[in-house]
Amino acid sequence: MRVEIWSDIACPWCYVGKARFEKALDAFPHRDDIEVVHRSFELDPGRAKTDIQPVIRMLTKKYGMSEAQAQAGEENLGTQAAAEGLEYRTRDRDHGNTFDMHRLLHLAKERGRQDELIQLFYKANFAEERSVFGDDERLVELAVSAGLDADEARKVLADPAAYADEVRADEREAAELGANGVPFFVLDRKYGVSGAQPAEVFAQALEQAWGSHSPLKLIQQDDAEACGPDGCAVPQN
Repeated sequence: MRVEIWSDIACPWCYVGKARFEKALDAFPHRDDIEVVHRSFELDPGRAKTDIQPVIRMLTKKYGMSEAQAQAGEENLGTQAAAEGLEYRTRDRDHGNTFDMHRLLHLAKERGRQDELIQLFYKANFAEERSVFGDDERLVELAVSAGLDADEARKVLADPAAYADEVRADEREAAELGANGVPFFVLDRKYGVSGAQPAEVFAQALEQAWGSHSPLKLIQQDDAEACGPDGCAVPQN
């Protein structure tokens, strides 16, 4: 069964929601039969790559709140993250465009290292001092830590068209599914879970999706001709 997760690296609830989902997934009896795929969603797609600003300033400008309100929100997020065993810097973080990170995540998906890279991106953005915005070499270092080739990552970052269509396709699909915020979890293309729900909600969703999951039913005759690893059966007269 496949679980698709639409998220953005700049989204703190995506960071927390991923941890809560994984807590439920780790306890799920059919864990080894679940494929998790991360899909792209930009919270601020119109932001220029060079437009980087402190999170608190971004929050006050975007939502019209005071600095005290914005800081209180960050403190609350820090508490929520800590409850899931996550590090979270409540001060002096910045905010910027995440498009290049999403493009690298599509490269990582092709190389089987997507989950490793998105987790490193989250940790770097929310827990570490060095920014992930406006610094391609920082992204390359994280890609290498996730098991990707440095030159291949640099090549993607140097070509604005690389994996751009894949990112945009994910975002169009999110809109078609009715996802106007993230995190957004889609289980087996039958069930959707919106937001950083408690682990218990994810556990229930996994059970429900698995219970209605319909694996392929094989109708087979032993004497039917077919091709396999040893070649194709040749009819005998």
